[in-house]
Amino acid sequence: MADSFFSRVENPNTVITPIDTAIRFPEILEVLLAKYREDIDLFAAMVAKSSSSAELLDQIRQKSVSSAVRMSLLKIFRRAVAPVLDTETTKKLNIPTLTLVETYGTTFKPIEVLKEQFARMDSETKGALAALIGEYDTRGQLGYILTDTFFTWFEQTFEGVMSIRGPRGAGRDIELNTIFPDFEGQYPCDFVITADDDGRVLAVGFARYDSTRGGAQSDDRTGGNAYKVAKAKEYCEKTGKALRLVFISDGPGLGHKDTWREACNLDGDWNGNVRVATMKLAESRITPDWLLQTE
Repeated sequence: MADSFFSRVENPNTVITPIDTAIRFPEILEVLLAKYREDIDLFAAMVAKSSSSAELLDQIRQKSVSSAVRMSLLKIFRRAVAPVLDTETTKKLNIPTLTLVETYGTTFKPIEVLKEQFARMDSETKGALAALIGEYDTRGQLGYILTDTFFTWFEQTFEGVMSIRGPRGAGRDIELNTIFPDFEGQYPCDFVITADDDGRVLAVGFARYDSTRGGAQSDDRTGGNAYKVAKAKEYCEKTGKALRLVFISDGPGLGHKDTWREACNLDGDWNGNVRVATMKLAESRITPDWLLQTE
């Protein structure tokens, strides 16, 4: 294993790049209430017309309800009626509502209670509900910003020498087998770096921004990244191809002990074919000498 640059960084916070787009409290309450007021009012109207909480769920999951509005209503249903029923499940219309009711119906708040509560809901209570259902609205956005920032830096720095492609925001990952048809299995990448002179693939990469991380969440990430390195190494040893792996990892969560340890272990792995960088370190770590070397 080559030397890990990250392992020589004494204070992780000095290389972390903060991205701050969050709206502060209490300003966020007004923003989210404006966003969800109509959906909350619609939910209240549906409660008033429903004879049971099961019927309410069935009405929300009708295909006649637009997907965006349905998601908001399902979030409200989870917060106000059945916290054990997550929206990742209820949004899948191929799962019959009857199945959900038979499995989770005993946990539903009675419709009589809901009718009383939503009939007298004032603006302050609606604001609190909007804050709850909008809590994770920006999840993933910081990662998109990090990816876009890296793409912009790379394009400006290596114009005419190397190119980068992949989704800057939400979008389908690039599967390695679409680049190398002889690669077996799934291997989603966030971006691909190619040489401009002959179009050869130089590297594939992954970008993650961690606002906070630790425990089992970090353990899952560690195992996933180690697997990516192992699969790429196995493929290159089998085919004789040269490939670099780039991990753009940033955010305050990177400084957590277990997450930082993973970055140190990844950086320099596979005889130096793997590099980890924050945006502050991109210029010194993601270099043409490293990317263009053929061995």
